[in-house]
Formats: sequence, structure tokens, C-alpha cells
Amino acid sequence: MSEEHDAWSLPDEAATVTFAQALAATAPIPSVVHLVGDLGAGKSTLARGWLRALGVTGTIRSPTYTLVERYPVAGGEALHLDLYRIGDAGELEFLGLDDVAATLWLIEWPERGAQALPAPDLRIMLEHAGAGRRVVLEPVGPGGRDWSTRLRARPELGPLS
Repeated sequence: MSEEHDAWSLPDEAATVTFAQALAATAPIPSVVHLVGDLGAGKSTLARGWLRALGVTGTIRSPTYTLVERYPVAGGEALHLDLYRIGDAGELEFLGLDDVAATLWLIEWPERGAQALPAPDLRIMLEHAGAGRRVVLEPVGPGGRDWSTRLRARPELGPLS
């Protein structure tokens, strides 16, 4: 693994939630995160764990059909987008996100939004690994690299894989 990509094993859903909590605790404000992975790789589980760690209570809905869900969080608003069902980036125009100053953007299937999305601070790739998952972080820019450094220092995450 290069220094630009850190990876951890997530053997079960509880480990994914722990990882999400560590991300929430170390994230800069504002943050833009691209969640990348196949169907069922754990993107929504990670997003739900992250939103819970930020204090969101009640139902956390998957944005699979609505494309975007908004949640009030300390200091602002978190957006959870799932772009799997869009045909092209032009469809994002109708979501009214141009002037949104969210404190957190969690974007599933960001490649479908192309250049219509804000640039990420962090790309999080999730992949199946046996019965669990493997998560690979790709920091983008200095903010992402600083964030990744803070994350590596979290003892609850254990060693890099």
C-alpha cells in the first residue's frame, strides 16, 4: 500500500460502524466524501453509522430512490446522496444542491455525478473480503491527507491491513 492509500479489514457490521465513528470524530468541517464500491459493499452501512455518530436520531433512510437525504447535525447539515439511479450528471441540477453549504457530503456512486459534484476530501473504497469488508482510503488534497493521518492514529481501528 502506498502512503496515499490506507486500508483496514472490517470483519463485520460492528467494525464498519466503529470505522464510521472514527471518521466522524476526525473529519474536517466541511467534508466531502465519495463512497465507492459494488452493491452490498457496505456504503450505506458506513453512512448510517457516520450519521448516528454525528447525533442523527430517528430513521436514517437510504437515498436510493430519493437521491438525497438531508440531516441536521451540529454546526449545519449533512447530505447523504445515492446516485446509482441517475442517468447522467445533468439530473443533479433538479436536486437544488448548487448553493448548499453542508458540513458533510456522503456521496454513494459519485462517478455518476461526474463534475457536477464537489471535489472529495476523501475517497472511501469498500470491497467484499470473505465474510467481511475491506476499506481503502484515498485522501485527496492536503485536507484529506491530514484527515487520513488523524484516522491512522485512532487505536480502535487497529493496524492497517
